[in-house]
Amino acid sequence: MNVTIRPATEADLPAILDILNDAILNTTAVWSHHAVDLESRRHWLRDRQSKGYPVLVAEIDATVVGFASFGDFRPWDGYSHTVEHSIYVHRHHHGKGFGKQLMAPLVDAAKACGKHVMIGGVEAGNRASIHFHHGFGFVETGRLKEVGWKFDRWLDLVFMQKMLD
Repeated sequence: MNVTIRPATEADLPAILDILNDAILNTTAVWSHHAVDLESRRHWLRDRQSKGYPVLVAEIDATVVGFASFGDFRPWDGYSHTVEHSIYVHRHHHGKGFGKQLMAPLVDAAKACGKHVMIGGVEAGNRASIHFHHGFGFVETGRLKEVGWKFDRWLDLVFMQKMLD
């Protein structure tokens, strides 16, 4: 499969919304209980773009199969050199390497923005995501027990970190 990685546009938002809402409603990748709407994604995209942060999509035959971005890790200026990233792939395309193809340009974009550290927050039971991050040089730096609640159970959060310079 020939995949194209490119910057997202507003025209991609319905596909991004579909992928994100599936993750919200059916997985522990996003610790929210409520689907989001198109207007919230429009605001999210514009906010990222206004800060010079990328929103990338993976596309096959004009169909968006995944997206990736990063944002500020925390709102205080002392964290301005640290970003937290997200990568989501449509559930019908898991395990096909699209996440890997999104991660490399995302890391490059963070370096180009002068960032020093990239953080990933992963649900502790998501071994595939932890393994994925290790493959890109992320290391586990912390584990927070029972800080999330979803699907009638407590969730642990693993922080993973990659030094960018």
